[in-house]
Amino acid sequence: MTLFDGYNASSFYDEMFDGSGEPRPHYRRLFEKLSQMSTSDYNSRCHLADLTLVNQGITFTVYGDEQGLEKPWPFDLMPRIVPAAEWDHIERGLRQRIMALNLFLHDIYHDQKILNDKIVPRDLIIGAAHYRREFVGANPPGGIYVHICGSDLIRDSDGTHYVLEDNLRCPSGVSYVLENRSILTRVLPNLFQQLPVQPVEYYTTQLLHNLRSLAPASRIEEPNVVLLTPGVYNSAFFEHSYLAQQLGVELVEGRDLFVEDNIVYMKTTRGPKRVDVIYRRVDDDFMDPLVFRSDSSLGVPGIINSYRAGNVALANSIGTGVADDKAVYAYLPQIIKYYLGEEMILQNVFTYLGSEPAQLDHILKNLDKLVVKATNESGGYGMLIGPQSTAETRAEFADKIKSNPRNYIAQPLISLSTAPAFVDDHFEPRHIDLRPFILTGKDGITIIPGGLTRVALRRGSYVVNSSQGGGSKDTWVLAAEPEPNDQKTSSAAVSTHSQLQNPSTQTQAVGAGSPGWSELAQ
Repeated sequence: MTLFDGYNASSFYDEMFDGSGEPRPHYRRLFEKLSQMSTSDYNSRCHLADLTLVNQGITFTVYGDEQGLEKPWPFDLMPRIVPAAEWDHIERGLRQRIMALNLFLHDIYHDQKILNDKIVPRDLIIGAAHYRREFVGANPPGGIYVHICGSDLIRDSDGTHYVLEDNLRCPSGVSYVLENRSILTRVLPNLFQQLPVQPVEYYTTQLLHNLRSLAPASRIEEPNVVLLTPGVYNSAFFEHSYLAQQLGVELVEGRDLFVEDNIVYMKTTRGPKRVDVIYRRVDDDFMDPLVFRSDSSLGVPGIINSYRAGNVALANSIGTGVADDKAVYAYLPQIIKYYLGEEMILQNVFTYLGSEPAQLDHILKNLDKLVVKATNESGGYGMLIGPQSTAETRAEFADKIKSNPRNYIAQPLISLSTAPAFVDDHFEPRHIDLRPFILTGKDGITIIPGGLTRVALRRGSYVVNSSQGGGSKDTWVLAAEPEPNDQKTSSAAVSTHSQLQNPSTQTQAVGAGSPGWSELAQ
């Protein structure tokens, strides 16, 4: 008897096993190692990992949970493996998207050519909740709006990857990527033997390099970088404190900063210290009570004027949220074509817009078949999974959609791929997604190999968010195996130094663009 006895992924695409139940080639070595482990041995490793998570305070927050805010991070020890060729395709697609999105953001806050040419409806952008008129004409350092992006990828039943959404405001989760790898190397070190797993530890080194490069050119001193957090009650506070520690920068709240003569200062026991770069984990609305929400105590009065004056840099920039609006997402094939002259490499999930009357009618008539999402919600909130919903819930959602059609989109339910997750004393298939993290700096684009694989730990659930009962896995991206006559070292010895070299930003387009709505609605 092995840990995989009785494993059946049914009709879903399974990351580890093919349709005949055999392990896929890139999983075979891992399968052989785990098949040799007893249930008690594997259980003890899981218990050790749980103790490590608790002792290190690796947690997240569930808002509205009456039993307590802090929850240990659910970590499934079985890694998700991505072969080199597959990752190459994903990486090229992600580069293409972030290049186009940065160009799009610069355009809509300056010349608005894409709106004037009617490629994207003007009303869709100007009326977006996260379009910041206050930022029109402002020029972020290096022309970069999105320095850190987390794009959510899923795989359909036929094995095709789709991007579900691009998170361009304050994407979270990378701390769990780093900690998952650290914990797994300690509790199951033998799993890494004979597998060329690419490293992820260089992420914070690259991020710090990128942040420092944003400092005002007039500054000759060592750039002072800080991480701005909303505070201990934020759901991602563990990540904020973890990243500040790993980056070697100060973790600050709004009350720790002040602005004088358009310069941002940090309060210290030795007096004020100028701040050059702020890695912000505070949303636009709360950044500056003089510009946005006047009732905010999380931000810093005057910080936006300092930013516009070029005296401080913000990562990510103000106003990036308009580009991760789920209604704007539907136009990304056209956005990529407009700015890069290329077809989309990583396809979108087809999206119906509530703002379009014909598509709105289709949404309302097919709520039992579609996944409906609020355009600016996250974390699995504001969503209806039609095939798993009740008639009463669908009726409630129909009223919400009718009252504010622009605020809703709908998509077909994608049969998310599955991967083995340990349940009680054996492995069972659970649905997963993947959030790779993309860093954009003045020197180019860096993508951490892998990212955060999120897993829906509840049987049959499609919701992978931790706030909705999800957990995570370590993600292993394998380096390409050397050719028989290749004298290069295997990727088991891939150096962190080589990973830090900035990859080319040139993108070769493959694949076809998304079909028009009329084609899919027929």
